[in-house]
Amino acid sequence: MSHPAAKPGRLGITGFRRGAYYTILYAARSRAVNAAVAWYGQIKMPHTPGVRTVSPLEVADKITAPFLGLYGDADAGIPAADARGMEAVMKAVNRTAEFLLYPGALHAFYADYRPSYHADAAKDAWNRCLEWFKKYL
Repeated sequence: MSHPAAKPGRLGITGFRRGAYYTILYAARSRAVNAAVAWYGQIKMPHTPGVRTVSPLEVADKITAPFLGLYGDADAGIPAADARGMEAVMKAVNRTAEFLLYPGALHAFYADYRPSYHADAAKDAWNRCLEWFKKYL
């Protein structure tokens, strides 16, 4: 089965929250990824032996696919400085990376079933995600 917009051989990945964490890790480990978009995924995480041996910030320089990070600047769990730090690491090794910090947006700003929903940020972020994939896939 195929979709008219699909491009065989091109792989784009995206994820929200924990899925964004896995998006970051997978993009760092696989050269098959052609574009990645992470929605408010953890950037600095403690190691847990046998469970979590690496933090996204530690592998940011290994991401070769164009990468878009979508974050709320009022996220209590992911400081804006962490997002800026990951962007700086990626740009220092000449990666295509853009991190957007939405003013007033909390964690999970796209989840319209949660009090953290931020309609303007959600709409803009969704459009930017689609544009990112159109551009790089």
